[in-house]
Amino acid sequence: MARVLAGTAAALFVLALATPALAQDGGQSIKGKMEFIDGDVRQPVEGVEILVLHDGTLVASGVSDAAGDWEIPVPPGTYRVEIVLESLPEGVGLTDPGRQVLPEVVVRDGQAKSVRFALGPGLTSDVGTWDRAAGLFVIGLKFGAIVALASIGLSLVFSVTGLVNFAHGDAVTLGAVAAFYFNASNAWPGLHWHILLAAIPAIALTAAFGGAQELLLWRPLRKRQSSLISMLVISIGLAFTMRYLILVFFKGLPRPYTNYVIQDNISVLGVSLVPKNLVIIAFTVIVLAAVGLFLQRTKLGTAMRAVADNPDLSESSGIDVNRVVLVTWVVGSGLAGLGGVMFGISEQVQWDMGFKLLLLIFAAVVLGGLGTAFGAMVGGFVIGVAVEMSTLVVPTEFKTVIALGVLVVMLLVRPQGLLGDRERIG
Repeated sequence: MARVLAGTAAALFVLALATPALAQDGGQSIKGKMEFIDGDVRQPVEGVEILVLHDGTLVASGVSDAAGDWEIPVPPGTYRVEIVLESLPEGVGLTDPGRQVLPEVVVRDGQAKSVRFALGPGLTSDVGTWDRAAGLFVIGLKFGAIVALASIGLSLVFSVTGLVNFAHGDAVTLGAVAAFYFNASNAWPGLHWHILLAAIPAIALTAAFGGAQELLLWRPLRKRQSSLISMLVISIGLAFTMRYLILVFFKGLPRPYTNYVIQDNISVLGVSLVPKNLVIIAFTVIVLAAVGLFLQRTKLGTAMRAVADNPDLSESSGIDVNRVVLVTWVVGSGLAGLGGVMFGISEQVQWDMGFKLLLLIFAAVVLGGLGTAFGAMVGGFVIGVAVEMSTLVVPTEFKTVIALGVLVVMLLVRPQGLLGDRERIG
């Protein structure tokens, strides 16, 4: 286990070094229009300051003119665009307090990228710390629900096979991209299913891909008695292959689904919320409860827990271990695909969205307890809430660091995780 964790840490370091650098070129920009909207009233807002950052470093800034228009020249790359709340006139605020920062704005060569900040009648200026904390808590629950969905599959595969699968994040991307092609792509004219319907074949495709991995790659490697470190490295190679194949077909521009893109906020117990966030939380809780019942109350779920506890004893007791492992891959990948669809509804679909989520998935799995599906669920919610709530006291670009800080503290205080069991090694 120590070697596996050491290999995982080394692989994370390598992946961090492999992140593409910002390209340098001219002729690109990020632009938008600051407009106050209150019912049928639309007025341009002058003097609003906008910041453009890359990797936490300020790249450029701009101010809206008398017509509310602004444009900031930038090189091609991925940026964080932030509105300076203090520059908003009195009585004008963000319609959605959680949209002060647009975290993943991709600008391609020669592109003038348009972004939008929705301004309303003072909703941000009058929001106190308690109200903002309540809103961020709900956003954290939504994000945590997505992380929990994606984390279960990784935890199940690790518990049954011992493999740390770095391609799991790209299974999240595969589910989101597959749903996009059924929902919003022009690749198949006339095929534009509602996202709730498009999610079904997307999840099935992702689950089938997980089963194909097991049958064509991981099972032959286990028969050859390949080491877990070797299989971990192979999973990294598979992750890179999947990621850049998706980039080739999907391209680098983030794209939304056609449904639930723009929604009016609703007030729940005095907190202003986007309806789709509540639906994501509720639906995810139902799915997580169903997964828990499957693991606890069905014969197949019991067999999965038995194989995770002791594969040799399970096989001698008559359990078909290969079948259980195959089902684990199918279920885990299907849940990853569902998490990708939920993430795409929440944000936008992007070719590397799963990779950006991967570190938080690992943090949730370790925080909840290695190899425990229920721990991954709890860890996902804890990580999601911690990440979003941290923006009350730290800049938004540092919120991922908070999740890793929670992970480090947990490993120091309770190495087995929240729901893990103590083990004696040696």
